[in-house]
Amino acid sequence: MKLLVKIMLAFPIVGLAQHTFSIVAVDSLTGEIGSAGATCGDSIIWPGTPGAYLISDLIPGVGAIHSQSYYLLGNQINANTRMDLGDAPQDIINWLVANDVQSDPSIRQYGIVDYNGGSPRSAAYTGAACFDYKNHILGSNYAIQGNILLGQEILDAMEIRFNNTNGCLSEKLMAAMQGANVIGADTRCTTEGTSSLSAFLRVAKATDHPDSLFLDLNIAGTATGVEPINELQAKYDVWKLNNTQDCLPLRIFEEIEALDLLVFPNPTDGVLHIQSSNEKISRIEVTSIQGSLVLVKDHIQFSETDVISLESLINGTYFVAFYDNKNLLATKKLTLLHE
Repeated sequence: MKLLVKIMLAFPIVGLAQHTFSIVAVDSLTGEIGSAGATCGDSIIWPGTPGAYLISDLIPGVGAIHSQSYYLLGNQINANTRMDLGDAPQDIINWLVANDVQSDPSIRQYGIVDYNGGSPRSAAYTGAACFDYKNHILGSNYAIQGNILLGQEILDAMEIRFNNTNGCLSEKLMAAMQGANVIGADTRCTTEGTSSLSAFLRVAKATDHPDSLFLDLNIAGTATGVEPINELQAKYDVWKLNNTQDCLPLRIFEEIEALDLLVFPNPTDGVLHIQSSNEKISRIEVTSIQGSLVLVKDHIQFSETDVISLESLINGTYFVAFYDNKNLLATKKLTLLHE
């Protein structure tokens, strides 16, 4: 199969490239932006390309763009330029459809998200002439898209895995990829006995340089019968072992009431007042709704009132947890809304 396709694509390969299933997503609390995908094409079939990795365009602190199905670098550059100018994802797609480099948007597919100051936006487009099965799914902070698919179940499984996985953004993206770990997810790979031939996973922190991302994993090609999503998972597991503080385990609590504890105002604009007669409180932790520990106030000599500044955090939902030397005493759910 590889030899046949290699001969067929020996001509301008980038213009013919079909990229299959992918996801772009934003963590609205941490500001991280992520991108993952796979295709039954690789650096062997398309010499000089990094396989599925080709479509990923991350702009740290701003957004992510996937330009797939008959990928053209010109369309990708134009999308990036529009995002740099501040266009919303749907506006970028509208512009791309109206200004396709080859005047044929019907064969293109796009997935775009942006951070938008902690209020993510998403948009996607699937041209009518993309190869079946084709479709896309949107969430408030993600876009999932694919073509040449086994069916809608591939996209649905990616979405379910992404939404139902607790943890940091990279864990959710990796789980989404496992949702597509099905033989023939890209139907061209059915005879290979795999979902695809190449896969990637990327996450950018807001402070990253575009050429040096926090997480940047790529499986450019695998041997016959070797599943690239499993290879990607193995690489990710090794990465996570060495970056435990950057992908913290779930630390989300249900609210635990304490009669002698008041936390106000709620919502707060960044200054949080705490009132309690419990002198055992020695540590306060603030955790994002995704489970990341974002603030710690330790070695407290707690009096009846205290003040915590949350001004460094972005708008969103948090849990404030109160501990003595060993035990969790209480938690409060908190909404942060900067004016």
